[in-house]
Amino acid sequence: MRDTPRSAFAHFLALPTRWMDNDSYGHVNNVNYYSFFDTAVNRFLIDRGVLDIHKDEIVGFVVETSCSYFSSISFPDTVHVGVRVAKLGNSSVRYEIGLYRNDEPLPSAAGHFVHVYVDRRSNTSAPIPAAVREVLATLAG
Repeated sequence: MRDTPRSAFAHFLALPTRWMDNDSYGHVNNVNYYSFFDTAVNRFLIDRGVLDIHKDEIVGFVVETSCSYFSSISFPDTVHVGVRVAKLGNSSVRYEIGLYRNDEPLPSAAGHFVHVYVDRRSNTSAPIPAAVREVLATLAG
């Protein structure tokens, strides 16, 4: 995904970096990239009204994630997180994520993120709720 333009993503969330995100090498530490992924996906679902982190009985658990790094991000950069759905299954969804530094046209990092939907009480796999599926379909490429 190194050469993926911003136009390849259906949704973006701008996240400012924080002073504390920088590590001793002067760039955002790798652990924060996964936080950018998680924040962008869940904020999208919350903003669309299909995720209530306190009350929903069927929720998405992260079961897989990966990230490839292409160029450094540092405070005070703004990270523009592109999100799209690569695969929408019965009980799982695979997102592809691009992290764009400030106004740069190509990603500084990219990866994927998989949610498996489960019944919160039993911790067993469950179909993606219809309302969630409808919202996720808007991100499909």
